[in-house]
Amino acid sequence: MNNNDVLRQLRFALDISNPDMIEMFKLSGCSMDQSTLLKLLKKEDEEEFIPCSNPLLAFFLDGLIVQKRGRREGESGQPPKADPLLNNNAILKKVRIALELKEEDMLAILKLADVTLSKPELTALFRTKGHKHYKECGDQFLRNFLQGLTRRYRKV
Repeated sequence: MNNNDVLRQLRFALDISNPDMIEMFKLSGCSMDQSTLLKLLKKEDEEEFIPCSNPLLAFFLDGLIVQKRGRREGESGQPPKADPLLNNNAILKKVRIALELKEEDMLAILKLADVTLSKPELTALFRTKGHKHYKECGDQFLRNFLQGLTRRYRKV
């Protein structure tokens, strides 16, 4: 899944306005203007489309976490550096943190997208890469999760 799709689907699922998105980028230490944001939200075949890089999506996800949950205790006003090695597992984890989703919530969201998963299969997605039970999150799985998220939060 490309980062622009993730950005668009999260925006729709959580009903985030353009000013709120710009604020989320700002909370993570990334300056974003309305014009650039609109270009990021365009589809690949539209004029003026700008691809969303891994660091840019990480800034948005980190800003989403700060907006929904606040900064961690003891964390200075300085936002953390965005992870350039963002993958589907990290995206899933950041959304889970931002929305304070428990295992049961995650499984319920996946069920809304007609995906049945056991708790061990779910926790394998959040393990550290290299762990013997680590499982890579595929594009289709992330797509299904975002679809379930949309159904949960938008009542679609």
